[in-house]
Amino acid sequence: MFTGIVEELGEVVGLTDTGGDSAVLAVRGPLVTSDARHGDSISVNGVCLTVIDNVDGVFTADVMGETLRRSSLGALEEGSPVNLERAAALGSRLGGHLVQGHVDGVATIVAREPGADWEVVRFSLPASLARYVVEKGSITVDGVSLTVMAVDDETFSVGLIPTTSKLTVLGGKDVGDPVNLEVDVIAKYVEKMIGARNV
Repeated sequence: MFTGIVEELGEVVGLTDTGGDSAVLAVRGPLVTSDARHGDSISVNGVCLTVIDNVDGVFTADVMGETLRRSSLGALEEGSPVNLERAAALGSRLGGHLVQGHVDGVATIVAREPGADWEVVRFSLPASLARYVVEKGSITVDGVSLTVMAVDDETFSVGLIPTTSKLTVLGGKDVGDPVNLEVDVIAKYVEKMIGARNV
């Protein structure tokens, strides 16, 4: 479980195809690896990955084909910056919202509208996720907990403050770039429970 508050901008140092339907991802992140052990969870651009090993500030993780197909991790290459967050610790502050690190879909950046103090960024909204995205609700974009400013049937917008632009990969992404989306899991549970009652 994560909070969507990015701790560090890491760097991909390798994405190795293992010859099957998987790959091994190697990421440099001195902060998140400072206490990382085998089996720990680290969110990479919003995808929960399990640490295989951690050597000199670089951790490796297995990435199965399902994850490569359903997220933007397969498009990473050596030198790509990535958002990193360690799993939340019980008893600590919850700065963002409850994030599982389970990507629901991939969107693209549709527009960026810079302002004097912050920027509005608009993303495509996959039809299968539209019912879970509401104005002023929470959404995770590349592992960043954000508040939805506006939403319609095909897009949604968020506001990026300078800190978010500077300290996450979202500041350097261009129109057309892919991003990982995770909708609020509570909405999915509510939908399932209401559906079960109406059967």
